[in-house]
Order: sequence, then structure tokens, then C-alpha cells
Amino acid sequence: MDPSATGDDRKNKFCIDNLIGARKSLKLSLEKSKTLELDLEKAGARIEEINQRLPSLEAAVRPIRADKDALAAVGGHINRAVGPAAAVLKVFDAVHGLEKSLLSDPKNDLPGYLSVLKRLEEALRFLGDNCGLAIQWLEDIIEYLEDNRVADGRYLLNLKTSLKGLRELQNDGERIHLDGGLLDAALDKLENEFRRLLTEHSVPLPMPSPSLGEQACIAPSPLPVTVIQKLQAILGRLIANNRLEKCITIYVDVRSSNVRASLKALDLDYLEISVSEFNDVQSIEGYVGQWGKHLEFAVKHLFEAEFKLCNDVFERIGLDVWMGCFAKIAAQAGILAFLQFGKTITESKKEPLKLLKLLDIFASLNKLRLDFNRLFGGAACIEIQNLTRDLIKRVIDGAAEIFWEIFVQVELQRQIPPPQDGSIPKLVCFITEYCNKLLGDEYRPILTQALVIHQSWKHKKFQDMILVNEVLKIIKAVDLNLETWVKAYGDATLSHLFAMNSHWHLYKHLKGTKIGELMGDAWLKEHEQYKDYYSAVFLRESWGKLPGHLSREGLILFSGGRATARDLVKKRLKTFNEAFDEMYKKQSGWVILERDLREKTCQLIVQAILPVYRSYMQTYGPLVEQDASSSKYAKYTVQGLEQMLLSLFLPRRERYGSFKGRPTGSKINNGVDLRRTTSAVV
Repeated sequence: MDPSATGDDRKNKFCIDNLIGARKSLKLSLEKSKTLELDLEKAGARIEEINQRLPSLEAAVRPIRADKDALAAVGGHINRAVGPAAAVLKVFDAVHGLEKSLLSDPKNDLPGYLSVLKRLEEALRFLGDNCGLAIQWLEDIIEYLEDNRVADGRYLLNLKTSLKGLRELQNDGERIHLDGGLLDAALDKLENEFRRLLTEHSVPLPMPSPSLGEQACIAPSPLPVTVIQKLQAILGRLIANNRLEKCITIYVDVRSSNVRASLKALDLDYLEISVSEFNDVQSIEGYVGQWGKHLEFAVKHLFEAEFKLCNDVFERIGLDVWMGCFAKIAAQAGILAFLQFGKTITESKKEPLKLLKLLDIFASLNKLRLDFNRLFGGAACIEIQNLTRDLIKRVIDGAAEIFWEIFVQVELQRQIPPPQDGSIPKLVCFITEYCNKLLGDEYRPILTQALVIHQSWKHKKFQDMILVNEVLKIIKAVDLNLETWVKAYGDATLSHLFAMNSHWHLYKHLKGTKIGELMGDAWLKEHEQYKDYYSAVFLRESWGKLPGHLSREGLILFSGGRATARDLVKKRLKTFNEAFDEMYKKQSGWVILERDLREKTCQLIVQAILPVYRSYMQTYGPLVEQDASSSKYAKYTVQGLEQMLLSLFLPRRERYGSFKGRPTGSKINNGVDLRRTTSAVV
């Protein structure tokens, strides 16, 4: 082996060994560096943690540096501040414990719900009374810690910020923030329960028969006692939380709707009719009668029941409250509409028939006077009182004005020409029936009372006979009108027919009536005698002359020959026929309204003419019947003549006019027709 080669091998091996050793050394150094790096990282985090904890450590050791006496007293201050705060927090937790119960439906257990609500109110009162005290104690301890440098400044700053927020909440809606709106939510549920109880038990009152006859009893309270007790219990809690007005609004809304539903069945659309929609007084007659019955029913049954119920529900609160509640219900339910309708009637056209309607309204109001005073007499019903007083004044003023003008109206009608057909003037028909109504048992006491009140307003003493005397004046004025109209006819016969008609009407329709008693038997007998007189004169001066045309003079058969007799009979029959036709044509347009008088008059005419005509035709008819022109002379059969005479004086179908009132200071229209039939008055 070459020695040089062996030396090289040793040298190479040495180098490799050195390299391996260096690598191990480097690797070991690298691992140590990594370990050191990790240790440094951990040390940095701990240093940062220590740095962050230093302020709190400094604050923790600050009391050690504080004054010894201040440090000794701080415990008592802290205990006094923490005690009220802990109590407040305990109650606050209890408040939130009530949340589940108060967010449930009160109808499931109303007494339990109200009991829980009362506990909430008590808790909130405690919180309201003590939160401020707790905040004040906490503020005091912070001030003590700050003055004595017992606590860290930053810590104290955080406490001050928190207490400032609490103080602001206390001063701005404390209760809302204390319970998170739980109390308001519970009160809303109670209001809903209040409405539910009212709505479910407010049923419209069943309507009576259409005639609305007298009811034997007043409707009882429409709510069960148990429901009223629940309403009162709910009211107690809502009133304690200043929600009375909301309760009243709910109550008025529900109950007034209930009354309106009851009235709806009565069909009161006529209450909305305006003055312009009334054509004349007759168009309102039926409405006024309905109005009186409906108003009485509404007052005595519906409003009476509401009055009692308001008292039952709100009696514990006070008179002013429940009376005010009732006033709102009455106004919203429709009493104002009733009063407005009465006012509309007073504003309609002034006619004599309107007087009767005004008296009907006055009678209805007077009948309900005690009920109105009791139900609507309180200060809360001042609007209803004012409207009622205004209506009564309008009714009495209107009635008195129309009554005192009747006599003037009758006098003014005197200048109007009498009926051309000789019939009874509409004025006479109307006034006799009208005045009998005014003196009848139904209207006389009402009209007398209205006149007494009207005179008292003018500070005049009412005279007991003033009503009777005025009616006497009116009837005497009618008498004078008849005398004037009798003389106004150019045809004397028609004048006699008119006089016969009018006198018989007065006798027949006033005998046995109030006016008949007032005028006396002698006055009635005088009219009967006048009727008989004018009937006789009428018959004598008209139809009584016709038989004279059928004279038998010179008709002794065969004395002058048959031809001469026939010519004379023809002549006399022709004269009779012409006179009959003329009279029948003229009088066929005349009218006798009274059936008994018409039939009697026609019978008298028949008795005056027919026997003479029958005898004449039986004796001399054959002379002309054989003639070719017999129809010209034997124009009427006995039966035909009788039928014609019995059909005289029948009234024609006609539309009656209107007796309209005359506005004060104006002239009456001469063309106005004043007649009314009995049906028009009744």
C-alpha cells in the first residue's frame, strides 16, 4: 500500500468529521434560538397583561395609601348606599315576574288580573319613591370616594356616567322606563275588556208593535248585575291610572250605538226631512203623529234605561261624571234629531191645520215634561235643554199666531165670490169642523194651556172665556159671510139653493157638537128654519113653475075637434119640454153636497112635476103618440123624467184647495180656495 494514499485518506476522514460536528453545533444553536424566540413571545404577552392590570392594581392598592380614617369610614358609606339599591333591584325583578300574568287575557280571571295589576302599581310606586333615594345614596358615596381619594378616578368617572343616565331616566318618564311599558299594556287590555263586556251585553231593545201603544212598564237596566260589577272593578283600576276619559269614550260609543240600533227598527228617516221637502201641512200630518209616539217610546224606554245604567256603572265616581256620560249618549243616539224635527215643523208653511199639528207637538212635549226635567235637567244636558226650550217657544208662538189670525182670515174670505155651483163654500166646511176640533176634549185643554203661556210671556192675564169668545167670533163671521154670499148671486134661484145648502150644513154638522152647544138651540133652529124656507122658495121659483105649462084648459075632447086638441097638446108639451130642458141644463151643474138634503130636494121636485106629467101624458099622450112627429112632443117617458130629476145636484169629483195662512201684514189671495173636507181635517 502506498503511504501517500493512506495519508490522504486520513486527512479526508478528519475533514468529514469536522463538518459533521459543525452541522450538529449549528443545529443545536438553531433550536436554542427558536426556544428563546418562543420564550420572548410569551414574556411579551405577560408584560402586556401586567401593563393592563397595573391601573387596577394601582386602584386596588390606592386605599392602602388613603387616609386611615377615610379608609375606615368607607365601609359604612358603601353599606348605606348598597342597601336601597339592592331593595330597588329586588322589586324591579319582582315587576318583571308579573309580566306573564299581565300580558294574558283579563276575561279568563278578571279578579286575579286586577289583583296582579294592583301589585304592579304598588311595586311601581315603591320604585318611584325609592329609585331617587338609591341614586342619591350612590351619588353620595361616589362623592365621598372622590373627595377622599379612596377610589380610582377612571372608576369613579364610569360610576358618575351610569348614575347620570339613571337620573335622566328618572326625570323623564320614570314609570315607563321602570316597567318597560308593562303597566300601559295591562291598562290597554283592561280597556279592551271594558269594551268587550259592554259590547257583548248591549243588545238592542226589542221593538213593540207598530202601533207603539202604551207600555205597562219601563225597560229594566239592560246589563246584568255581575257585568256591572265587573265594569266598576275595571273602572277602579283605570281611574287610578288617569284613564277615566277613555272609559267614558268607550262607554258612550258602545251604548249610543246600541240605542241607535234600537231606534233603527222604528224607521225614523222622516226626522231628516227638511222644510223645503214639505209640500203642505197635510204631508206632515202622519209624521207628527209618529213623532209623538216614537219620542215617548225613546224617552220612557231607551233613554230611561240608559239614564239608570249610567248611574249604576258610574255612581261611585260622582254625579257630574255619569250625568255627563248620559248627556253624550242621548245626544249621539238621536234626541237632538227628534227636537230638530219639531223645529222643522214650526218652520213649515203657516196654515190653520198646522195649528193642530203644533198642538200635537206641544201635547207630546208636555206629556214628557217631567221625564225631560229628570233625565235632561242636569248641567251636562244644557244643549238638549236649550233646544227643547226653543222648540216649545216656537210651538207656542206659532200656535197663538195662527189661532188669532183665523178670524181675520174668515173676514177676508168674504170678498171672494161664492161657489158658482151653489155648493157649500170650502171655508164653511172647513171652519165648522176645525173649530169643533179646537173646542173638543183633545185640543181645547192644550190650546188653552198654550194661550195661557203665550199671554204670560207678554205679561198679560189670561181670560177664561177668551178661547170660547174667539170661536164665537169666528162662527158669527162665517154667518155674516153666508149672508153676504147669498146676496152676491145674480141668479135668484141659485141664491136660494146656496142658502138652503149652507143653512142645512150648519144645522146638521153643528147640532150635538161643541159649537152647537155654544151657539145654542135657538141659533140651530133658526138655521133649520132658514133651510126649510129657502128650500120652499127654491122649489116654488124654479121647478114648481113647470107644471103650469101642462094646463088642461081648452082640452075638453071633441069640443073643438080632435085636431085642435092635438095641436094644443103639442104646443103645451113643447113649451114644457123647452122649460124643462133649460132648467135641467142650468141646474145640472149645481151641487147639493149633503146627501139627505139632495135626495129630499130631488123627491120634492119629482113630487111637484111627475104626478102632473104622468096624468097629463096618460090623458093626452095618445093624441100626439099617433103623430109621425110624436118624439118631438112626447120627448120624455115618466120613468126617464124621474131618473133625470133624481140625478140632479150630484157633486163632481174635484180636487180640494188649501186654506193657507196669511203672513202678518200681507193681503190674502182672492183666488185661494178655503174648503176642506172632513177627511182633510181628520
